[in-house]
Amino acid sequence: MKLALIAHDGRKKEMVALAGEFLGLLGRCTLMATGTTGGRLQGECGLQVECLLSGPLGGDLQIGARLAVGEVDAVVFLRDPMTPQPHEPDINALVRACDVHDVPCATNVASARLMLQALQDRLGPR
Repeated sequence: MKLALIAHDGRKKEMVALAGEFLGLLGRCTLMATGTTGGRLQGECGLQVECLLSGPLGGDLQIGARLAVGEVDAVVFLRDPMTPQPHEPDINALVRACDVHDVPCATNVASARLMLQALQDRLGPR
């Protein structure tokens, strides 16, 4: 299972907490993340994560390109809807790519929990 993990600055703490909650599952997956998010997941959760560029520098687009060629099975993108993002077009393009290619995309903690729990149930115990 190949998962992409992205979190805006105001949601990085929630991403780390979510990763801690699903550490067993995430440790069994191939993970990629935008720069700072990936670094925090490595440092604070001990996960192996391929760190791409940060979102504003093109990381969202890198993940979208991989998604378009079948290299991403699901996306957790904890967005901060209350803070304007300078790279909003890139964010919209990534979410649109998820829709076009029928890739699950959770954009808040509640939907991420549901998706990760479903994946955990599907993959079964280690």
